[in-house]
Amino acid sequence: MIRFFIRRIILLFVTLFVTSAIVFGLTQLLPGDIALLIKGRDASQVVIDDFRETHGLNAPVLVQYTNWLGGFATGDWGKSYLDSSDVRTTVLRRLGNSLQLAGLTLLLAVPISIVLGVVAAVAQDTWVDGVISIFSLAVVGLPEFVTGLLFLSIFAPGAGWPDWFRDFFLPALTATLVLLGYIARMTRAGVIEELRKPYVRTARLKGLSTREVLFKHVLRNALLPTITVIAISVGWLIGGLVVIENVFNYFGVGLLLVEAVERKNMPIIMAATMIIVFFFAVSNMLADLLYAMLNPRIRLG
Repeated sequence: MIRFFIRRIILLFVTLFVTSAIVFGLTQLLPGDIALLIKGRDASQVVIDDFRETHGLNAPVLVQYTNWLGGFATGDWGKSYLDSSDVRTTVLRRLGNSLQLAGLTLLLAVPISIVLGVVAAVAQDTWVDGVISIFSLAVVGLPEFVTGLLFLSIFAPGAGWPDWFRDFFLPALTATLVLLGYIARMTRAGVIEELRKPYVRTARLKGLSTREVLFKHVLRNALLPTITVIAISVGWLIGGLVVIENVFNYFGVGLLLVEAVERKNMPIIMAATMIIVFFFAVSNMLADLLYAMLNPRIRLG
C-alpha cells in the first residue's frame, strides 16, 4: 500500500509538470503581442517596454517557463497582467468559492443518487425502476446551461427569493442534476450485479432479510465503481463548473479562468489551470486508495 501511494504521488507531480509545460507552451502560441493586448495599441513604447520588463516577457521562453515554475512551486504565482494584484490570493479566494459550491453539490448529489440507484436495483423491472431510470437519463442528457437558465427563469429576481438561494443553492442544484444521473445509474448497475451472485443466495438461505443482505454484504461491493465516479466528480466539480458559474455569475475558479482567457491574463490562466488539474489528479488518486482499502484483492495486486 505504501509503495502504491508513493507511486501515485510521483505520478501526481509528473502530471502537474507535464500540464504546466503544455499550458505554458499553448499560451506562447496565442496571436499578438501580450503587452499590446493588455495595454492597448495607443500605449506609448515606454509603457509597453516597462510592462514587458516588469513581467519578464523579454527573457527567452525557456527562462520565462523555469522562472514561473520555480515561483509557482515556492508560492509566488506572479502578478495579474491587468491590475498587478497577487495571483495566488485571487485564485485561492475564487477556489474557496468553488469548493463551497462543490461541497454543497456533493452533499445533495451523493446520498440522493445512491438511494435512487439502490431503490431502482431492488425494484428492478418494476414501474419504480422505470421512473428512476427515465429520470436519470433525462437529467444526464439535459445540458447544465439549459437547466441553469430554466432555474433562473423560474426563480426570477424580485420574486422574494433570498440571495443565497439564487446565488448559491441554485448553482449547486444545477450541478447536482448533472451528477445525479451518472451516480444513480452506476449504483443501480452495481447493486443488480451483486444481487445475482451466489453469496447473496447463500445469505438468503441462511435466513437473512433483504435489508440485512443489502446493507451488510451487497453495498460494500456494489459501491466500489460508484466511489470512482464520485471521486472523479470532485475533480470535475472544481474545474467543470465553468458553464454553471458563468450562467449564475458565480465567482468561482471556473469563471475566473474564463475571464482570464478572454483578457489574455496569462498568470491567472496558468495558476487556475494548475489548481484544477491538481484537484482532478488528487481526486483520482483518492479513488484508487479507497478502492484498495475496500477491496483486499486490489491491495494484494
